[in-house]
Amino acid sequence: MSSAIALGMPPAPAAVLAPRRKTRQLMVGKVGVGSDSPVSVQSMTTTKTHDVNATLQQIAELTASGCDIVRVACPRQEDADALATIAKKSPIPVIADIHFQPRYIFAAIDAGCAAVRVNPGNIKEFDGRVGEVAKAAGAAGIPIRIGVNAGSLDKRMMAKYGKATPEALVESALWEASLFEEHGFGDIKISVKHNDPVIMVEAYRQLAAACDYPLHLGVTEAGPAFQGTIKSATAFGALLSAGIGDTIRVSLSAPPVEEVKVGNQILQSLNLRPRKLEIVSCPSCGRAQVDVYTLADAVSAGLEGMEVPLRVAVMGCVVNGPGEAREADLGVASGNGKGQIFVKGEVIKTVPEHLIVETLIEEAMRLAEEMGEQAGAGEPVVNVS
Repeated sequence: MSSAIALGMPPAPAAVLAPRRKTRQLMVGKVGVGSDSPVSVQSMTTTKTHDVNATLQQIAELTASGCDIVRVACPRQEDADALATIAKKSPIPVIADIHFQPRYIFAAIDAGCAAVRVNPGNIKEFDGRVGEVAKAAGAAGIPIRIGVNAGSLDKRMMAKYGKATPEALVESALWEASLFEEHGFGDIKISVKHNDPVIMVEAYRQLAAACDYPLHLGVTEAGPAFQGTIKSATAFGALLSAGIGDTIRVSLSAPPVEEVKVGNQILQSLNLRPRKLEIVSCPSCGRAQVDVYTLADAVSAGLEGMEVPLRVAVMGCVVNGPGEAREADLGVASGNGKGQIFVKGEVIKTVPEHLIVETLIEEAMRLAEEMGEQAGAGEPVVNVS
């Protein structure tokens, strides 16, 4: 006798910890930014922007990894000259990142970039040219991100506060925004980044309470992959769980694809993005009767890149194993040299330990294929005899 068993996690996110902070709405190319749109993931290319082919190749890799918006550096004229081609051919919206030379702001606008990020703290005579920037951006219909960084804070704020305090970051950002508003331009997104997550979180909390601009979250110079991931997850979790944040960038000393992976996982963990593949595995302990570490790593590697909403449980003992495996779409409860393979609560087979990984991957691929075939035809199911 067969029964239809629903597969996959719910298509709509589950409850979140807090409603999104209400903001004004922006469009960065085709991506909506603000509280009416999902939180988006950004990254930044590491190529020389004037190397158009290399830059577009990296943007393609970022897009495939789930990046929504990409930022490219523009430190030289040859980079500015490449922006038009990159903006036209990129599959996702391109933001030009401008420092030091204000003329590159206008070059980016003319090139058709989806937005421009400016750092007022290190752009020559920026305040005196805000009117020109506002006029050009307004005519092109593109937003401006005001990016205030602890490492390049406006000298006036440094003189007033002595260092990059939360208050200094917020005051600097709001001052620059007010200059744009004086010229009738309000399509503004703000970031106030710091390398200390505690200072960064407090700055964003103060900023969120003081304005309705969309906010871009980032812990700047977060560090190597492990340290940067922890810092970013901690800071973003504190803010996003309170409804603060509209776009995010995980800054890692690692390939930018890794930034996107971490960013997406943070959003999925907070139910701010539909979950895809999720590996549930126990931390191991003295009760474990199999090498859980090796099993979990091997299953994760074998299923890397899977896009379907599938929860896979890899469990190592008889205490929590069967229960967790039954709750997952696919799972194994291991012990005594063998593993019971579960599909949505039902044991479908028992295999020797050396075949657990192979069997889980085969079953996951089968379920993923069936879910793909039935996409658009109601909730995916698998028939279990």
